[in-house]
Amino acid sequence: MNRQRAVGTPAVGRDAVLDQARRALGPSASVLVHGPAGIGKTAVWRALVAEAERAGWLVLSCAPTEPEAGLPFAALADLLRPLTAEVAGLPRPQRVAAEVVLLSSESDETVDDRAVGAATRTLLETAVSRAADTPVLVAVDDAPWLDPPSERALRFALRRVAPRLAMLVTCRTNGSEPVTVPLGLDEGPASGRLSRIELAPLGVGALHHILRAQLGTTLSRPLLARVARDAAGNPLMAIELARAVLRLPQPPLPGEDLPVASSMQQLLADALAALPTASRDAVRLAALLTVPAIGDLAAAGVPPAVLEPAEEAGLLAVTPTGVEFAHPVHAAAVRAGIPPGVRRRLHRTLADAVSDPDERARHLARCAVEADAVIAGELADAAERQRSRGAPDFAAGLYERAADLTPPADVADRGRRRLAAARCRYDSGDYAAAGAAADTVATETTGDLRAEALLLRAVVAWSADDLGTAGPAAARGLAAARADTPLAGRIHAHLALFHDSPEQARQHAEAARVLLADSTGDRALLSAALLLLFLHEVRAGLPVRTELLDRALALEGDVPLWLAGTVPAVWWKAIDEHDRARARLCRMLDHATIRGDEPSQHELLSHLGETELLAGRWSDAEVHITAARELGEQLGTGLVGETWMAGLLDAYRGRLTGAGLVAEAGLKRANESGDVWSQRLHLQLAGFVALSAGRMRDAAASYGQLVRTLDDAGIVIPLGLRVEPDWIEACVGAGDLDTAGAAMELLADRHARLPRPWTTLGLARSRVLLDGARGVDPSPALAELAAARAAVPEDVLPFDRARCLLVAGLAHRRARRKRQAREALSAAAAEFAAMGAVAFAERARTELTRIGGRPPAPTDLTATEERVARLAAQGRTNQAIADALFISPKTVEANLARVYRKLGISRRAELGTAMAPLPPAGR
Repeated sequence: MNRQRAVGTPAVGRDAVLDQARRALGPSASVLVHGPAGIGKTAVWRALVAEAERAGWLVLSCAPTEPEAGLPFAALADLLRPLTAEVAGLPRPQRVAAEVVLLSSESDETVDDRAVGAATRTLLETAVSRAADTPVLVAVDDAPWLDPPSERALRFALRRVAPRLAMLVTCRTNGSEPVTVPLGLDEGPASGRLSRIELAPLGVGALHHILRAQLGTTLSRPLLARVARDAAGNPLMAIELARAVLRLPQPPLPGEDLPVASSMQQLLADALAALPTASRDAVRLAALLTVPAIGDLAAAGVPPAVLEPAEEAGLLAVTPTGVEFAHPVHAAAVRAGIPPGVRRRLHRTLADAVSDPDERARHLARCAVEADAVIAGELADAAERQRSRGAPDFAAGLYERAADLTPPADVADRGRRRLAAARCRYDSGDYAAAGAAADTVATETTGDLRAEALLLRAVVAWSADDLGTAGPAAARGLAAARADTPLAGRIHAHLALFHDSPEQARQHAEAARVLLADSTGDRALLSAALLLLFLHEVRAGLPVRTELLDRALALEGDVPLWLAGTVPAVWWKAIDEHDRARARLCRMLDHATIRGDEPSQHELLSHLGETELLAGRWSDAEVHITAARELGEQLGTGLVGETWMAGLLDAYRGRLTGAGLVAEAGLKRANESGDVWSQRLHLQLAGFVALSAGRMRDAAASYGQLVRTLDDAGIVIPLGLRVEPDWIEACVGAGDLDTAGAAMELLADRHARLPRPWTTLGLARSRVLLDGARGVDPSPALAELAAARAAVPEDVLPFDRARCLLVAGLAHRRARRKRQAREALSAAAAEFAAMGAVAFAERARTELTRIGGRPPAPTDLTATEERVARLAAQGRTNQAIADALFISPKTVEANLARVYRKLGISRRAELGTAMAPLPPAGR
């Protein structure tokens, strides 16, 4: 596409505007030129694009028109065409999507429009990186006429690479209405780099030059002034007014009003009416075509010679390949003036003439007035082509029109087409329209079709976080489906996902496994059913059947599942195999990023954040949580999980005030909405904040309520929440030993059912606390605690391991074992400090001060520890110390950890003071 318009006005009288735009335009900057139709935006846009090209910039441009707004990816293909050579290097899903957009190859694969957005982003990033120091300009003229798929892809891509691009965009305004900034240029970080330039009306002098260039004649000064006044300085309006005046038998006398129409639409209607009938019909046919090609017009009975009067009138220009209107306003005015009956007749003519099947379908949709099975079938076929090309919103409209034209007797075909339209609405992200359409199909149909519609309604509700609708809708769908069919199995698989109760979910997953076992087209759903069956059996407290997990992963193949695909990572997190969970989530995130699937990216980033929280890699956790929150804000999610994790991270780091506010707000929202999942998360956070602050009764109350919600749901093994050790500590601190004992029995039962590193450490830690509170000799429990800590590797649950040292130190201090207490508490303080657990590090240091006596002297250090400590105290880095002592950086780290523990300090800055009493090494 990217055709230059046949007649255009030069950027006369716009020197100041061009200079302003030149100063504003550059890498990391956007310029929006706006004004009413015909004011000269395109002239300014062309002048700036031409200057950028002459300066050696890489220019990616498109100039969409109103008819092309109905042609999927027309604008995007124009803009990306200079980057065609880069397409071959894209990841496969993006490469296929880009080839479909650019029409560079045929593909039988269905293209996800999110992959188109991802491909656009990658190509723009490639352009920026390849251009090196050369600026890259993305230039869009008349942005409101971007076809929706192009607009979505560009908006997606520009939101991520805009800081590295120069942007030049024009859009029209309508009277006093506020300017709607296109492509999200006023959103996010890019908004501060946006310059808005409004084009003012031109003066008489500038209009004189434009009229002389366009019309080849000069108006008298008084007539020119009247034209300028009536045109309100709009050059396009001035051209049409002048043409109308020149068609008069004689010019108006001085002082007379111009005896011509004063609106653009009427002026163009008058010009069209003055044409011969054949020429007028030919112009109308050209205006109705998405791309008015000479071949299609000839097939419709329009030889190029018939268009000559319209060309002479300045309405359009005929090229060797097609027809181009002088301005988009001209084509729009022609279409607006066609009577409905004539319009249908012309659409029928074009439907029989055009060679492109999708263009034929567009005209058929507009000319048919009665039900017609053949036309409905053609429209449905065209809809399927658009859906497979990644244009679900266009496909939805065609499916809906096909359903409207389906004969009433064909109830099943009509229902299937309406359901296909609903699925396309869902795929395009219009959840409200998809849900309403699915409800309509469910109301109008019975049997399996009703069941499919209700399943779609449930999926839409689940995607929109409307959990109260998802389960009941799927249950109604299951009641409508024929029993013992794959459709019933598919609904069971989704119900296994929707249900929180492990017993109900397990039953649905088992039914799905049986019904989908022999369904070759439901392999992914069978895999999901197996994963959900595995998950809910564990949650129900049944024996762990890892063979279900293994079989599901074998069925999955190379591409991770969408439905239940995070279950393996959830399981590995639960059993503290963080490396496996991280690898699974990163693999899934890579796939989602390649596809441009942002909802999945959001979910996966949240899971990664939780994985790193558990693994003690809090800096990495913060990166993932921040990314999840930013993406969640863009997607309009509730931000529940990621906000909870951010609060939990703050609590771990000792920022208790902020974490407490998160817990309070989250509980309030959860209680108001009835969201049990959110309630559990924030009860856990509230309990931990209270525990960290020493408010043991508050902590015990929160944990007790949390455990009751788990019991109410029948959850025997809560994989995501680690409650009991903290509940026991809070109860012991509050003096409620009976509840602490009951919680201890619960933890022991869960450990017996599913032993994991965190239950091993938590159980041992809790026994020390409870034995101490009951006055029992803690020595056996302390021995168990030391064995438990030794059994868990250093890089697994570092926070829990450090808490074991803290508890051991407290027990030793109360038993008056000062040396053991000091060693344990010093080590705890150092380990807490190393991971950034400020509140717990301070607590350990406070306990150290209660021991009395003198801390270990520097002479207790080994020779290597002393040398490492001396060099570190001088400010040397670990690498510099390693080089000086001919050891590895990891050995340096290990020696420093032991030094901190022995000296009772927690950070490098304290080394100088601690080492001062000791003479330099070797003396």
